[in-house]
Amino acid sequence: MAIIFASLLSFACSSAPKRPPENTAVRNTAASQLLIANQAANQGRYEDALLFLDEARRLAHSADDPKLRIETTISRANIFFSMGDSVEAFRLWEEAAAEADASNEKELAALSRIYMMRAMLTLMENNQPASINGENLSAEELRARIEREMGIFPRGSHSQAAAFISLGMAERHLERWPQAESAIRNALVILERANYLEDAAYGWYLIGSIRSLAGNYDASLQALRTAIEFDRRAENSYGLASSWQAMGEVQRKAGRPGESRAAWQRAIDIYRAIGLNDRAERLEAQL
Repeated sequence: MAIIFASLLSFACSSAPKRPPENTAVRNTAASQLLIANQAANQGRYEDALLFLDEARRLAHSADDPKLRIETTISRANIFFSMGDSVEAFRLWEEAAAEADASNEKELAALSRIYMMRAMLTLMENNQPASINGENLSAEELRARIEREMGIFPRGSHSQAAAFISLGMAERHLERWPQAESAIRNALVILERANYLEDAAYGWYLIGSIRSLAGNYDASLQALRTAIEFDRRAENSYGLASSWQAMGEVQRKAGRPGESRAAWQRAIDIYRAIGLNDRAERLEAQL
């Protein structure tokens, strides 16, 4: 009885702290783990990323938070695709889109589908079979679908930037170089303003590839140098190695073998420093 009276007294006391309308500690921790996982994935540390993601996923389940559940599924799909498991990646994107539709998370449903279409473009560029739910789509059809899906994203959001990147990749596949670069630049306005350093570096890396495909080698190298600047700020070793490797390829195409070897050696040194010896060895074979 004394406990009940004590509780009533605490509610009656005007100096008692106001209780928050909800607790968010678990969800905040899950969101932090998801952020760390995505950063690790951007740096090519896929196994580490999956470990962080497992914890984010566990916390999302414990809080029964649909948005976080979907976000962790999307990230897991992205990582599996980067690791070369496109079958599992597409299964997870479809799972995320279905849960998002069921939870009325329209932006996440659209984002899941956009990542699927981006993956299809990547597979097509590598001359690999690509389809969504058994449906084969042309690059033009994918571009149109991306443009349609991205209309739901808030202006200036990270999701809108991801959509612009995907749109640029579609335009690149269609060899519409000015439109491709314009789409990527639209993404960069968002990414650079919000200091998404690894994502901004990737955007400039893509611009470098677009300019290289168009035969503008000096402009391509300029874009890759900008990518390197962003990756240095992010201390993203994997991104740095990738950009130096791309610079070596562009220098080779431009007929500058000495500069090409120097850039590739820089990439090899970084790959070895972060334990990616297989990548270093493959690149050494080209020297």
